[in-house]
Amino acid sequence: MTDLPAFLDSNRPDVPDLAVPRGITPFFIPSQPVRGRLIRLGPLANTLLTRHDHSEPVRALLGQALALAAALASALKFSGSFSLQAKGDGPVSMLIADCTDGGALRGYARVNEAAHIPDDATAKQLLGEGYLAFTVDQGMNREPQQGIVALEGETLAQMAETYFKTSEQLPCKVYLAAGATPQGWRAAALVIERIAGAGGVAPEISEAEQEEAWRTACILADTVTTDELLDDELTPERLLYRLFHGEGVAVDRPRVLAYGCRCSRARLGGILEGFSPDDLDHMTVDDHIVMNCEFCNFAFRFPRDTVTGRPGAL
Repeated sequence: MTDLPAFLDSNRPDVPDLAVPRGITPFFIPSQPVRGRLIRLGPLANTLLTRHDHSEPVRALLGQALALAAALASALKFSGSFSLQAKGDGPVSMLIADCTDGGALRGYARVNEAAHIPDDATAKQLLGEGYLAFTVDQGMNREPQQGIVALEGETLAQMAETYFKTSEQLPCKVYLAAGATPQGWRAAALVIERIAGAGGVAPEISEAEQEEAWRTACILADTVTTDELLDDELTPERLLYRLFHGEGVAVDRPRVLAYGCRCSRARLGGILEGFSPDDLDHMTVDDHIVMNCEFCNFAFRFPRDTVTGRPGAL
């Protein structure tokens, strides 16, 4: 433990410094109103998903949420973080995944440890009834932008598609996969979107031709398998060619994904300083206050005599 006061100690805990250079592969079909992203977390998935001792269905759900957050964040132009949050009355009462504009990923699942979770539990069984929220947070000087939809569908992909259908967003198809492989846990996403044709990427094609191009892309994307999405040996370019080669798919510049927990002693120490001295005394055990980062599952210990608190705080 460092001797620096908490408010001066910006060091992060001893967590992995891991990046996947080709985590995001944007692509498009030339002269057709179709674009998308292929997300492959690679070894980053294993690092993120094994920080907590969750059951396999919970790890798979969190892995899918991380891949989905990366897929949706990488479609936006923003500076800050994009988060996916699901709250429900099921065994997983809260599911969070967020991705920064630079590709830093983190996630967390709050699980009722007393609940029985079947090995084949679906996202709906894990989350129950509740809502799914997508939020773009660009900092203190900007109001967060948020969209919320009820949890509808058996899978997380179907829940996300419900949001796009009910919020007047671009037509979208979502494919998610996460699971244990011989190389460790892996997670991936394939997202395709229909974009403007007339007046956009292909103004010369008719509405009927645009609709047919979108329908064809969806049929081809429907053939992707979980094994293909999670296979480290199958490169993103090769997988996209396998799916869409008949349409002339083109790949854009790949982008990085990285381990992205942003906790530090300074950040958590600042939170503690907002409590009253009496509240801090109630948090103290054996002369220390322990705060646990739920994302990276790291415990920060603060000697009670180093935290002053704010007299009169509620």
